[in-house]
Parts: sequence; C-alpha cells; structure tokens
Amino acid sequence: MNDIATDVTDATDVTDEGSPVEAPGPVDSADQAEPTEQVEPTEQVEATEQAQAAGAEAAQEPPFDPEQVPGGLRAALEAVLMVVEEPVTAASLAAALQRPEALVEETLTAIAADDEESRRGFALLCLAGGWRYYSRHDLAPVVEKYLLDGQRARLSQAALETLAVIAYRQPVSRARVSAVRGVNVDGVVRTLLTRGLITETGVDDDHGAVLYGTTAYFLQRLGLRSLDELPPLAPYLPDSDLLDDLIQERDA
Repeated sequence: MNDIATDVTDATDVTDEGSPVEAPGPVDSADQAEPTEQVEPTEQVEATEQAQAAGAEAAQEPPFDPEQVPGGLRAALEAVLMVVEEPVTAASLAAALQRPEALVEETLTAIAADDEESRRGFALLCLAGGWRYYSRHDLAPVVEKYLLDGQRARLSQAALETLAVIAYRQPVSRARVSAVRGVNVDGVVRTLLTRGLITETGVDDDHGAVLYGTTAYFLQRLGLRSLDELPPLAPYLPDSDLLDDLIQERDA
C-alpha cells in the first residue's frame, strides 16, 4: 500500500477531497499578458489639437488685401506713413501691403500731388530715398514757435563750416577737415555725431584714420533727395587772386 501511495503522490498532488490536481507546468509565452499602450497626457493631446486647429485656420485665412479696407490702398499707405519715424521706401511699403511696387509708387506720387494742391499743413515728400510726412516748409516758423517757444536750436558757425567740408569731401578724416578749416575740429565733429548729421563710414587704408560722411538725417534736414542735389561750390569760391593773397598771408 505504501508503494502505491508513493507512486500516486509522485504523479499528482491530492486535494483534501481526494481529487488529483495536475502540477503547474511551464507558462507558454503566448499566454503572457500583452503590455498596455501608453496614453498621452491630456495636456499634450489638447496642445496638439490646438496647434492643428491654428494651422488649419491660418491655411484658410485669405491674404491681406488693402483694397478691401475703407479708403483702399491710398488710405492704407497714409495710415502706415503716419506712424513711421524714418523715411520708408516704396519697396518696403509694397512688401508690407502685398501690392506691386509700381502701383505703390504711383499712389504715393498721387497723394503727394493732392496734398500739395490742397495746401495742407503737411506734405508727403520723398527724401533720403524714402517717403515720409513732413510739416510744410513755409509753416516752419509756426512749428518752431510751438516746439521751441521762440528759441531756435541752431548750429554754430564752426559746426556749419565743418559740416559743409564733410558733405562735399566725404568720406574724409578729421585731420583733413582740420587742414581745410585751419583749426582743430575734434569737438565740432563730436557735436555733429551727437546731432546725427554725420557718421563714421570707414577707415583710411593708408593712415588708419576714421572717415566721416553725412547721414540720411542730414539729407532730411536739408530737404535733399541725395547728395547730388547739393549746390555747386564754384559760385561761392574766391577768385584766384584772392586765393593767392590768402596763401601769402598764411605763409607770412
């Protein structure tokens, strides 16, 4: 009997009720639980959906058309020109308003002509390579009285002479300007730099001296489109006899 019980126990496990229980075998890999998929966080899902919606909305948004605003292209140009601090080119305006440059240039010219014909207090001028609104030149005394209360901020005679030399001889070094004027111009050059009328334009290859030239602000202040509109110097130069006398007086 003991031998029989041993054989049965080796083959199977016996429950309390006497029913045999099969011994657990190796677990088949197919029966293992598959890993659960990772779910993106709610915030990331919402951000993705918002980005997709914004992209779709931007793709559906029609291009800006200034002709659809009240007043059309003319009003759009006037609105932009009222807020610019420096002259802006027709090409820049055309790019901003998405219109042909030739059309923008034509419209600007028409606006300037209408403003001049109606004698408004302001004028649309093309100076220093760009367009900008200015108060009319003949109303300068009114503007000066309001802004300066009768006090005029003028350049000194020395500053005007130095500025003239730089304007006509640019690019030019301080030493060259000093030679033309016969006095040291370091202080005057600093004043002109502070006023924004001149700027450093490079360095002399031979001597390493800083070279100076006029700025776009200089053209604006003088009402010039370019340096080509500077008046010729010949009418203001002394004749040769006077120059000889001045040279002899200097060398004496």
